[in-house]
Amino acid sequence: MKALSTSEAPAAIGPYSQAIEAGGFVYASGQLPIDPKTGAFPEGGIKEQTRQSIENAQAILRSAGLDLANVVKTTVLLADIADFGAMNEVYAQYFSEPYPARSAFAVRALPKGALVEIEMVAAR
Repeated sequence: MKALSTSEAPAAIGPYSQAIEAGGFVYASGQLPIDPKTGAFPEGGIKEQTRQSIENAQAILRSAGLDLANVVKTTVLLADIADFGAMNEVYAQYFSEPYPARSAFAVRALPKGALVEIEMVAAR
């Protein structure tokens, strides 16, 4: 098991790793839409936050020599399920067929008041 870390994504805000590589897979922790350069959420709403969350996860994958084509599973957490369609529009710009498996859930709240959090599992 190997911990992965990059300054191109926000640092973990708790006792966890940005990602763990094990058994030929990279497990990227859920990424809040924090811009690693500013430490803030991007201006706008769910679309901008979805983009930033995916960009953060993508940076972690790059640090392992992988990209979004290696992603086999994602989990999307939404503060409001009404944002599903708008999130999906942005999400679709990043992935192509065969699409990764995905779960999407509405949750009561996300850390720091985020609208979305996205985690990914990628295979070597």
